[in-house]
Amino acid sequence: MKTAIVHDWLVTDAGAEKVLAQMVKILPDADIFSLVDFLDDEDRERILGGREAGVTFIQHLPFAEKRFRNYLPLFPLAISSLDMSDYDLILSSSWAFAKGVKKREDATHLCYCHTPIRYAWDLFDEYTADLSQPKRAIVRSILRHIRSLDRENSKMVDRFIANSSTVADRILRHYGRESDVIHPPVDTDFFTLHEEKEDFYLTASRLVPYKKSLLIAEAFADMPDRRLVIAGGGEEYEKIASLGAPNITLTGHISAIELRNLMQRARAFVFASFEDFGIAPVEAMSTGTPVIAYGEGGILDSVTEGVSGIFFHRQSREDIADAIGRFERLSFDPARISRLATRFSTENFTKRLSEYIDNHV
Repeated sequence: MKTAIVHDWLVTDAGAEKVLAQMVKILPDADIFSLVDFLDDEDRERILGGREAGVTFIQHLPFAEKRFRNYLPLFPLAISSLDMSDYDLILSSSWAFAKGVKKREDATHLCYCHTPIRYAWDLFDEYTADLSQPKRAIVRSILRHIRSLDRENSKMVDRFIANSSTVADRILRHYGRESDVIHPPVDTDFFTLHEEKEDFYLTASRLVPYKKSLLIAEAFADMPDRRLVIAGGGEEYEKIASLGAPNITLTGHISAIELRNLMQRARAFVFASFEDFGIAPVEAMSTGTPVIAYGEGGILDSVTEGVSGIFFHRQSREDIADAIGRFERLSFDPARISRLATRFSTENFTKRLSEYIDNHV
């Protein structure tokens, strides 16, 4: 059986690429395709085992390596131009356009959907709110067209796999399709249990607006008796630094080993964004660290209130501060939290996805 794996684009090693890396291990003989492939050697080895992906014409357009997203209106055409006529099985890893590949009528297309295109669906208004009036009209027109294409592309898929219950709901709402949930893999063998906790809180992410790291920092700036460590870099780094809060430490970009060390020692991991799943909180849980999280989205699949963490229900400084107070009146069992995280292990992911492929091809 000739097999292809199709991914949206290959530019960095993020959550979707961790899923892709396991797909490549499950189907080692599969050919790999993507809109573009600009991975560095280290990421290429980690994700694709050193292989290169087949790419579309977007790869060769001017300035594509740095600005390929500027060619967004061409992505549906580009992905449909990939020749899949030789393949019996197509496994797509898609949060955008990979699901739109064309296949033979007798071939099978399984789509692991990280989410329907968020900027065309659920975040449509948020993505266009700050644009000037003329630009907003143009961008909204493009996104409406992409939304229509995305719905049509969903018909190319024989079966959908969702990465969380939240994404399964979106697939049903936007595409009118049922899906099966297989949660993304978390390296629970690397993020190991450490039962002794220290008196500081941790958040870790790219410092971009939707991650709400600035909001967490502002909440802790109002609580000078509580320490917060923020791991990661990004566009909001300087805004957070400008708060001048002596109880907040910014680490910038750090290694995986340094992140694990912080997660192991933190009193709790604070998570304020709305995510499709949320791998970082499960990594923290794997080290035995409880999670204080905004109680919407994929986090509801991983965190159990009062057992592995607690929720707050508005993205506000006041609600975060209230959650910290409630958390400190409770006790948590690090070993039990770590055991709960094993549900999301890489081993469980590969076992479930392998069985799914066997059962539906």
